Amino acid sequence: MKVKPVILCGGSGTRLFPGVKNNPSKQFIDFGGWTLFDKTIDRIKSSIFDYPIISTNIIYKNLVLKGLKKHKINKFKIILEPTKKNTAPAIIASTLLNHIEINQPVLFLPSDHYISDKNKFNKIIKRSIKYLNSNNIFLFGVKPNLPRSDYGYLSIKRISKNYDKVVNFIEKPKKHIAKKIIKKGALWNSGIFLIRKDSLINNVKKIQKKLFFGCLNSLKKVNQNKSIINLNKKYFNKITPISFDYAVVEKTKEINSTKLNSRWSDLGSWVEIFKILKKQKKLSEIKKNTFHRPWGKYINYFNGKNFLLKELTINKKSSISLQKHFHRSELWTVTSGKPKITLNNSKFYKNVGENIFIPKGAIHRIENHFSSPVKIVEAQIGKVLKETDIVRYQDIYGRIN
Repeated sequence: MKVKPVILCGGSGTRLFPGVKNNPSKQFIDFGGWTLFDKTIDRIKSSIFDYPIISTNIIYKNLVLKGLKKHKINKFKIILEPTKKNTAPAIIASTLLNHIEINQPVLFLPSDHYISDKNKFNKIIKRSIKYLNSNNIFLFGVKPNLPRSDYGYLSIKRISKNYDKVVNFIEKPKKHIAKKIIKKGALWNSGIFLIRKDSLINNVKKIQKKLFFGCLNSLKKVNQNKSIINLNKKYFNKITPISFDYAVVEKTKEINSTKLNSRWSDLGSWVEIFKILKKQKKLSEIKKNTFHRPWGKYINYFNGKNFLLKELTINKKSSISLQKHFHRSELWTVTSGKPKITLNNSKFYKNVGENIFIPKGAIHRIENHFSSPVKIVEAQIGKVLKETDIVRYQDIYGRIN
């Protein structure tokens, strides 16, 4: 029996676009001819998969249809939520569709994840199917390459060479705790689930009975034979928003984990996006987009719709001007060195891995008082992203008009 892929496509870009109204949804951002939704669709173009179900918000309907057409996916079901209710209602309502057989394996894929090798990923799915039963759930864990405080973790116990048992969930621990649990073999929780339909029903009815019937009622008086299914607004709006992890997974006894042997990221930060895009750039492109300044240099890596991604290098004993912008905000992430930051009336140092948000109109500066270069990944956010949008107040290189 083929695996039914359910693509979860209702999220937005709030982490990437802080302080911006109507943020672009991360899964539909064009990164140069591809989007994360494109990558997700491409991942399920394999003989092991049945036709897809896409669970999304009504506001993304046209973007989803555009992506399906681009990839020549002619058979599909789109479930439209009238309001955002997090992942648990989306997963449960999708699984209760008549188009999924009672013992069919269902793979839940967030549409905003980057997985470098789809063939490795699909082999892991194929291998895991035979271990599914009417009660268990499989989660996919990722071996951490550094301690992250913005990811959830799985504490695991070895059961066989093919999978582990999840014994504990650690939700977004502080970095010093993340370091300790990584040494003990903890994995990042990817948020990708594999489960049989009957197992999901059995678990949800036992643990979240009210939620189960709320989702079941949201399918009342809807035409499931159509390609686009609008959930019953009256019943769906009564459901309390909750994630599938909190609602079901962390309360279920039979949770197994399989390790993803492929590079994975949810691209939830500009640094993660920068790393992916940097690898795709040719050396000639990098040289062409490198601009030298008295304080160092900057390299423009990608100019997207309402955002520009660049890398700044501030040389030792150097400083950019004290400045502000009328039309853009900026999000900085330190990747090397220890810069001194001025933000309006505040002055402070930042370490590698730390972020600084510069709101539109804020007076700011980066100084490097040390002998090692400072490197910062900068995401400019706004409708006008030009070097002319700089008002300088102080500059050691005499660039004030």
